[in-house]
Amino acid sequence: MYNIHKLSSIARSFSSSSVAQQMVKPPLQVFGVEGRYATALYSAASKQKSLDAVEKDLLKFQGLLKTDKKLSEFIKDPSIKRQTKASAFQKIGSNFNPATANLLGLLAENGRLSNLNQIINSFKLIMSASRGEVLCEVTSAKPLDAESKGKLEAALKSFLKSGQNIQLTTKVDPSIIGGLVVSIGDKYVDMSVATKIKKYTEVINAAV
Repeated sequence: MYNIHKLSSIARSFSSSSVAQQMVKPPLQVFGVEGRYATALYSAASKQKSLDAVEKDLLKFQGLLKTDKKLSEFIKDPSIKRQTKASAFQKIGSNFNPATANLLGLLAENGRLSNLNQIINSFKLIMSASRGEVLCEVTSAKPLDAESKGKLEAALKSFLKSGQNIQLTTKVDPSIIGGLVVSIGDKYVDMSVATKIKKYTEVINAAV
């Protein structure tokens, strides 16, 4: 079970500051093991005033995970000892900010490298929140034209608070048939035709 003592030790390992034991609260709470590592990293990088540098490091490394097959296989290979992976990531970390390097080394030592991509995604969410960005994903059955996308974005902005700005991404999924599926921040609205048909079908079947 992951406990507060381990979380504090992670924060201390990320920073040599004498105030390392006092965590910096992130603007967004993220959960799970990935969220705890990301939160500890945010706290340490905040104290070191290196948040932007760490974010760039992580984005670069996430890109490597997608393009470097050998690196990805090395991380996933359970037959490679933790000590070997830790040594390798100590060398890799020399190219990054100290906070980033500490994260990579700690994950290797703790056998948590398989969580790295999710940790990076959690850290990205925290950084987006710190900039007042609200992530929004809209799924439609067909690609939205520029006019429809503009009207949709304007409507979604009504959900935002002062100082926030929307980061809209769209994707196409023909299986929803029509309508939209919208995810904005922690809110989720399914207005798809497929879902409506399913509900109507369930009502009809229940009545038979």
